Amino acid sequence: MTYAIVETGENVTRQVLADAPELMTVAFRFAAAGAVGALHHHPHVQSTFVQSGRFRFTVEARDFEVGPGDAFVIPSNAVHGCVCLEPGTLIDGFTPRRNDFL
Repeated sequence: MTYAIVETGENVTRQVLADAPELMTVAFRFAAAGAVGALHHHPHVQSTFVQSGRFRFTVEARDFEVGPGDAFVIPSNAVHGCVCLEPGTLIDGFTPRRNDFL
């Protein structure tokens, strides 16, 4: 199944890659430095893998930079967001599935 590419902000798109009720995999593509994944929170546990690019993340008021090959987990309801430093793609896993993305 191929899922639609959805614009989520200036120079940012989201595409569901796979999903089941228990798990979802999503690609977030950032086309330009300075593109923002706005601060937000959700009840899902999220894992993030940096496929390409560089990003500055904020998770619960802690800032850190990540690049290709880095991965981390964001706990349920943690406030988080990012700023793109170099264009690239983040691969996020969510458990359970984000029904709001379908």
